[in-house]
Amino acid sequence: MAVFKRESRKPRHNTRHDAWMLLDGGFAKRGCTVLDLSSGGARIKLADTIPAGSRLRLVLTGDVRKVTHCRLIWRKDTIIGVEFTGRT
Repeated sequence: MAVFKRESRKPRHNTRHDAWMLLDGGFAKRGCTVLDLSSGGARIKLADTIPAGSRLRLVLTGDVRKVTHCRLIWRKDTIIGVEFTGRT
């Protein structure tokens, strides 16, 4: 029987911050809400059930040049968990 050890959790901060996900090479911008945030990732509520790949780009400010690259960790209906992988 395999036992998976979860990495130590980083402190999360509850928030209700509007954000946007960039899809289709950055041309389609979809609204979402960041529910909680840590230094390593976030829990996000999607505006609708959009097909999300394993790689996402999240815009937390109005400046779409500042993008946070993410990796999809889990998904349940319109709520997803992402891990931050880098910023541009």
